[in-house]
Amino acid sequence: MKEDKEIEKLLLNDEAYEKFVNAKIEKEFEKELDNLGIKKEKFITDFKLVPREKLFSKQATYIVMNKKSKTKSFINGMQAESFLGSENSIREKFVSGQTDSFVSGDNFVKFYKLKV
Repeated sequence: MKEDKEIEKLLLNDEAYEKFVNAKIEKEFEKELDNLGIKKEKFITDFKLVPREKLFSKQATYIVMNKKSKTKSFINGMQAESFLGSENSIREKFVSGQTDSFVSGDNFVKFYKLKV
C-alpha cells in the first residue's frame, strides 16, 4: 500500500518520470551500440605513454597558446609539427620524450591527447 503511494507520487511528478525514462532509453541505446560493435573513443593523455610514431599524426591533439593575444586553440599533430619548422634539436627532445611542449615564436605548443 505504501509502495503504491510512492509509485503514484513518482508518476505524478513529471520531472522524475522524465529522468527515469531518459535513463532507461540511454541504457538501451548503449546496449545497442555494444551489440553493433561500435566502440567509444579512447584517449591517451599521458605523454609518456604515447607511441612516438603517433606524436605528429592526425590523431594527436595539441594546445596552442599565443603569448601576445592570450588565446588558446587546438591543433592536430601534423599542424604541431609544422610549428617546429627546422628546429631539429627541439624535435629530437620532443620525440625522445624529454619534453611535452615547445615554444615557436609567440606560441606555446603543448601535447594534449592522442585518440586511440
